[in-house]
Amino acid sequence: MFRPTLRTALALGAGAALALAAAACSPASSKPAATGTSTGSGAPDCSPATLHLVAKGTLTIATDTPAYAPWFDNNTPSDGKGFESAVAYAVAAKLGFTQSQVKWVTEPFDNSYAPGPKNFDFDLNQISITDERKKAVDFSSGYYTVTQGVITLKTSKYAGATSLAGLKPAKIGVQVGTTSMQAVQGKIAPSQQPAVFTTTDDEVNALKNGQIDALVTDLPTVFYLTASSIDNGKVVGQFDYTDSGVEQFGALFAKGNPLVGCVDGAIDQLKSGGELAALTTQWLSTSANAPKLG
Repeated sequence: MFRPTLRTALALGAGAALALAAAACSPASSKPAATGTSTGSGAPDCSPATLHLVAKGTLTIATDTPAYAPWFDNNTPSDGKGFESAVAYAVAAKLGFTQSQVKWVTEPFDNSYAPGPKNFDFDLNQISITDERKKAVDFSSGYYTVTQGVITLKTSKYAGATSLAGLKPAKIGVQVGTTSMQAVQGKIAPSQQPAVFTTTDDEVNALKNGQIDALVTDLPTVFYLTASSIDNGKVVGQFDYTDSGVEQFGALFAKGNPLVGCVDGAIDQLKSGGELAALTTQWLSTSANAPKLG
């Protein structure tokens, strides 16, 4: 997870595709049962009146601030623009909520996966599903499959790197608490300790000021930054970070929240009906041409 400011429909292509076919990362048996009573067919009752919510009749969704593009629009999650805002309202609609019944609250990214009760029903904030985080919180099935991307300046000696090994001597910046840190340490293993920043804006400024040689974040954000925030930026390439080669974003819940099953069902409907694919194309379009760094 990570982010910049504003919005512009970007690019992601076939390579960084959505989690269409992906099943939940954790076994179904490990997920809490859906809330509500069973319907006659045996399916869980996910109507708004039966859902376990922090505020009755309202679906409370969290994200961080600023809420960056292309995931959100102009730091306004409630406008329905940007990929994760659009996904949030699509899930809400599947659960039977109108747009006016959705409330947004702020949750800092690095607090979101801490154990304990939450003041939201779920959090959408480019949060990667990891086994370590699942010890403290629960996740929905993945709604987006992501790769890590590398940006440097066109004038940098690393601008021509064609492999992860070629980035090993570089001073690399990452955002605190993100999987990008693990990706850099696990896949690049740089000879210098990565520089850790609180926000993406801090990373960008450090790159512009020559404090770091490159920054690593999710690929859609990499394309957004080079198009909007870094005039002399260059996308060096992309790489998978997990051993399985699949990193997915999921909705985050307090541990044991029975709402997970119903949100999983909503995401499954969005996948099977093609709506999730359409939202991905609309908001995250074309970054498939980023070279693969092996």
